[in-house]
Amino acid sequence: MSSTRRPASRGRRPRAKAAKGMSYVGRRFEVEIGPVAHGGHFVARVELEDASRVVFVRHALPGERAVVEITEGSAGDRFWRGDAVETLEASTERVAPPCPYAGPGRCGGCDFQHVALPAQRDLKATVVREQLVRLGGLDAADPLLADLVVEAVPGDVDGLRWRTRQRYATTPDGGRGMRKYRSHEVIPVDDCLIASPEAREPARGTITERVEVEGTEHTFKVAADGFWQVHPGAPTALVSAVLGALAPEPGDTVLDLYAGVGLFSAFLADRVGPDGQVVAVEGDRTASALSTGNVAGAEVTAGDVGTVVAGMGERSFDLVVLDPPREGARRKVVDAVAARSPRKVAYVACDPAALARDVAIFAEHGYRLRTLRAFDLFPMTHHVECVALLTRERP
Repeated sequence: MSSTRRPASRGRRPRAKAAKGMSYVGRRFEVEIGPVAHGGHFVARVELEDASRVVFVRHALPGERAVVEITEGSAGDRFWRGDAVETLEASTERVAPPCPYAGPGRCGGCDFQHVALPAQRDLKATVVREQLVRLGGLDAADPLLADLVVEAVPGDVDGLRWRTRQRYATTPDGGRGMRKYRSHEVIPVDDCLIASPEAREPARGTITERVEVEGTEHTFKVAADGFWQVHPGAPTALVSAVLGALAPEPGDTVLDLYAGVGLFSAFLADRVGPDGQVVAVEGDRTASALSTGNVAGAEVTAGDVGTVVAGMGERSFDLVVLDPPREGARRKVVDAVAARSPRKVAYVACDPAALARDVAIFAEHGYRLRTLRAFDLFPMTHHVECVALLTRERP
């Protein structure tokens, strides 16, 4: 788990850009809502007198008719953004948001509060499939994709109260709040419903996390302001999925990239035993230093992952774990991994688009996607975590 990842962001704030013609911000249009798109939006189209525009709409559902208010967009833009401010024909999957701060013009943290929880997971599975087909070159009819489900994990209450770490913004009067979607504006929020009652705000120092997988427990020292999965069920679910995919054997050599504080390394070291070897590489020096104490006997290196792996010469590995930040591993790292000729690669992805792009690069080296699991580690948001297994095709 890389210490640099931020998988459940509160909505990116846009860069300032020059308007391209007349602004349509604030204009309202009646539209039919189309399919889900990556990022928590739904695709709609506004018909103008001389043209049409694609609008990425929040707070909607496929098949609905809605009044959409444009929140970003001018005459010269290729697409616009908007909010569904009135539902004319509602989907059967629409529910009343449990959080009073969810909805157009309110907190930007949750994308799917208005969607029944099983339908949220179906939407996420649809996005994963679409990205792997469009960017990864997979066949939509492949059972690996067609049968994909997003799995719930223990630790939330109907999709709520799961965030173990929570950062609030400060309102102008000194209170706590949340930012609006793609905005610096802060609205007061008394209680975030996806936050655990025991949620911690980032602080200095270290904390201790305990993880049990299949009867084996490890304790990890983690920087209080560093990365650790915020859903309490995430570490166990991800480690179990990685171990199941790789099936490590005694004596195997394992390369753990973006290793964070050593979550995967610790459990992999158990499996490969004293005759095996775990090599952990992490870009964040604090996390890497902590991993040396968390995983006794591992070979730990702090540094840019691509540079470190590319500098390993002819060294080969039986197994590789990739757990990159949101932008993915990218070509430099994938090329260097493939050059080690591992028999299996487990890829832990917090962004399906990045996963799909890297799967396509692995395919250039003869590696194919063999298994795929998806986990609902961020209920009420559009985020989804995947664990993919890649192996090299045999002649």
